[in-house]
Amino acid sequence: MQEEILKELQKVKRASRQLVKLTDEQIASVLNELADLALENEAFILEENKKDLDRMDPENPKYDRLLLNAERLKGITDDLRNVASLPSPLNISLESRKLDNGLDLSRVTVPLGTIGIIFESRPNVTFDVFALCLKSGNACVLKGSRDAKDSNIAIVKLIKQVLSKYGVEEICYLAPAEREALPFILNAVEYIDCAIPRGSQGLIDFVRENAKIPVIETGAGICHTYVDSEADIEKAKNIVTNAKARRVSVCNALDCLVLHQDHLEDVTTIMSDMSAHNVEVYADEASYKVLEGNYPANLLKKATTESFGTEFLSHKMAIKTVVDVEEALDHVAAYTSKHSEAIVTENKETADYYLKNTDAACVYANASTAFSDGAQFGLGAEIGISTQKLHARGPMALRELTSYKWVIVGDGHTRA
Repeated sequence: MQEEILKELQKVKRASRQLVKLTDEQIASVLNELADLALENEAFILEENKKDLDRMDPENPKYDRLLLNAERLKGITDDLRNVASLPSPLNISLESRKLDNGLDLSRVTVPLGTIGIIFESRPNVTFDVFALCLKSGNACVLKGSRDAKDSNIAIVKLIKQVLSKYGVEEICYLAPAEREALPFILNAVEYIDCAIPRGSQGLIDFVRENAKIPVIETGAGICHTYVDSEADIEKAKNIVTNAKARRVSVCNALDCLVLHQDHLEDVTTIMSDMSAHNVEVYADEASYKVLEGNYPANLLKKATTESFGTEFLSHKMAIKTVVDVEEALDHVAAYTSKHSEAIVTENKETADYYLKNTDAACVYANASTAFSDGAQFGLGAEIGISTQKLHARGPMALRELTSYKWVIVGDGHTRA
């Protein structure tokens, strides 16, 4: 397996140099043609996706992430066309000046090179990653999980079909789905410029701890929403319900409602729509007393230490009661993954204070954390949401997949 993978990585590295020869118009054509081809082959893609689905328990939280259907495929192709229409992030002058010695100095954006993406379950990532890498001038090595093996093979087959028309089919490589292949990707210092893990905390930790190539973490989402003493309860109800129940298996879904004690009696209103979504609630002592008898008994549990700081990725959430905004901030700081955090309040000073003092990639006032998404931010699709602080933070789109180089132009200059 190692010899086969290294041979393919060599091809990717060589092919990556050909990307600079593609014009912006050709890159846009590739993405639009891929969108057309995907829709033409909808039956084929969904048939292959069903093979993956048939191997997974429908009760598994990953099932929803794995699922493709006509509606989702249409959304994916819309994203491809959107990325195609965006301006190129390359060759942008970040600064330019003439030095005292007469040298012209400038700093311009360039691709990262070859990017290795390690991801779980979600076959839409295959489309998204390819589109963003191509648009930003990067080759890509895709390492999906066994859960989505057949879906990914089908999607990459279509990608290569389009790329072959432009003579660059080797800029996208789908590595074997087996776990045994991953170390060879993470140690490919000569061929891959950085790795981006996208999935569970366990996957992210494994990549960070075992990679010899640089890693950009797109972290797990342990997301909180703090309902302040001056919150509008109807707003709070809508925001909390949307953040939790819109789509439970995604990283921006709500995991913990942090509730000011002044609104304890309002927790039944805030949670009134959750039972219809079969949301299982792990409530602290104070909120449990109020919800007992006002929330389905089979869905109400007493919170334990493990209830906080957990990314549920399912129809589960926790509730923590606090006495003021400081205790809310302390709780969030103790358990956040620094992904997305929110406050609901009508007091602008409190909102500003919370936003300033919350350390996360995305912070919200009076809005659902469900908006943490590259497309929602107007960035096109995203390659992931970075929770670290070096290079990129938040939704990583085209600009975040570039670096820069210094360009110096002289006229026979030599240094004394």
